[in-house]
Amino acid sequence: MSTTTAVRTTNRHLTGFWFVATAFLTLMAFGTAPTPLWPIYQVTDHFGAFTVTIAFAVMVVGAASSFRLLGHLSDRLGRRRIILPALATGIVSAAVLAAWPQLPGLLIGRILTGVAVGLMASTATVYLTDLYREVRPDAGSGFPALVATVSNLGGLAIGPLVAGALAQWAPAPMRTSYVIFGGLMVVLLLLVLSSPETVDTALADQDRPVRFAVREGQRGAFWSAATLGFFAFAVMGLFSSLGAIIVRGQLGITSYFVAGLASFVCFAASAVTQLALRRAAHSTVLLIGTVMFPVGLALTALSLYRPALWLVLVAAGLAGGGAGLLFKSAVVTAVVAAEPASRAGVLATYFVIAYVGMGLPSIAFSLVIRHFALRPSMIGFAAVLSLGAVVAAHQSVKKQKM
Repeated sequence: MSTTTAVRTTNRHLTGFWFVATAFLTLMAFGTAPTPLWPIYQVTDHFGAFTVTIAFAVMVVGAASSFRLLGHLSDRLGRRRIILPALATGIVSAAVLAAWPQLPGLLIGRILTGVAVGLMASTATVYLTDLYREVRPDAGSGFPALVATVSNLGGLAIGPLVAGALAQWAPAPMRTSYVIFGGLMVVLLLLVLSSPETVDTALADQDRPVRFAVREGQRGAFWSAATLGFFAFAVMGLFSSLGAIIVRGQLGITSYFVAGLASFVCFAASAVTQLALRRAAHSTVLLIGTVMFPVGLALTALSLYRPALWLVLVAAGLAGGGAGLLFKSAVVTAVVAAEPASRAGVLATYFVIAYVGMGLPSIAFSLVIRHFALRPSMIGFAAVLSLGAVVAAHQSVKKQKM
């Protein structure tokens, strides 16, 4: 290969790297865009917090199904061949949500969103690693993993902020954000289409990787990490599904922009803490996350007794930051545990469990508050999640030492 050709190939992989990262961020932002809009849906279709939680959770069902059934396929079919359908499904979802703002359209659109998110999240992290390795063969996986984390959690944070601002100040609040995100995904689909493939599909088809394969002696470490991911995502699910409703109901704030702030702060803190501690030892990240997580949840419960926006946001920041560090620690453990040829499949299994955590506890919580008062229910919810996270973190450390 000539020097000119090598440079051209390197530039193509580097450009593709940033196209994929932007697509990842945009689709994840689209996934949380409805967060500040839940109060509008409530008023329009006359349903309560439980139905809102279900509307949120069906995205989780779509994502978990996508992770479980399709997440491993990029190891065999190629990374780009999974990213492109992810964006296409997101575009269809945006069209459904914009054209059909009633509850049936919301549910269908959210299921499609989940499928798109599942395809993207299970593949983009590995694709970014592959593309960057072509640019910097001697570099480790730290930088692409960092970009993937920022794209994932940064996108989840940006979604409520952008949608809340559009709902507050732009016309047609139940349509505008979906149209804008849909248009962005159309552009990004065309850009990713020009990105190079990193999987030798002919070779992979001859030697098909096992869907889920972990290295010898690492199965216990993987399941401990997956359990930790479950509890970390439970907090994110709470603020995404009920955060705007709690702000509106407990604080009496009617601004759609402010309604999305709790979810934004939760996800943004998750991304920021991971960036701030990107060079810290794995044990340090896990320890700090294990401390921040229950403190944030305790303050979340306290904010219901002492309603104040600043306290809600501080609680969301601490809980989200702690969850982000636990999530980072768990992902690192899962990747290390995976057989190299089965990384996408192992990460897909990890994300199935994590996304179940994002939906199931929130549904349980919304069922509990239909029969019991919100404040004591939040105390119990915070205690259960905190205890679960601490136990899972302890088991993760224990399994890694074995």
